[in-house]
Amino acid sequence: MIIREEAKEDFGQIYDLVKVAFETAKVSNGKEQDYVNQLRNSENYIPELALVAEENGKLIGQIMLTKMPIINGEIKHETLLLGPISVVLELRNKGIGSQLIKESFRRAKQLKYGSVVLVGDPAYYHRFGFRPSVDFNIKYAHFIPDENVMACELIPNALQGVSGTFCC
Repeated sequence: MIIREEAKEDFGQIYDLVKVAFETAKVSNGKEQDYVNQLRNSENYIPELALVAEENGKLIGQIMLTKMPIINGEIKHETLLLGPISVVLELRNKGIGSQLIKESFRRAKQLKYGSVVLVGDPAYYHRFGFRPSVDFNIKYAHFIPDENVMACELIPNALQGVSGTFCC
């Protein structure tokens, strides 16, 4: 398996991969594949942090980190949003998602990003250093239970003194 940046010729496969992956997700609105395209077409897109896992020429996973401001009045603090992340059903629970997260974090640190936020399953994301974002005085703009809104410091104390709200 190799992990690499997504390429234009991957976009159709990524769309299908995300759509199928979220058909079996615990929580899904059925539009995650469209959200990927929306993020890719926004000013928040970071090509170096849109990654795919490939095995024998087939895409088996994807992850995307995009810029996301934490807003407190006039103050904006730049962070990254993790999501979505997808792995083909037949290869789940084999560490592919973990490898994608670790590699995306490694690359994000190289690009000098200090933190990541997400909405997801705490049972999965805590192992990567995510904590409830309310621990950092960071809230999500829409109603989602606090335990599902998380933040992680890629660089120690990157969120010290930061507070506010983010929205996907």
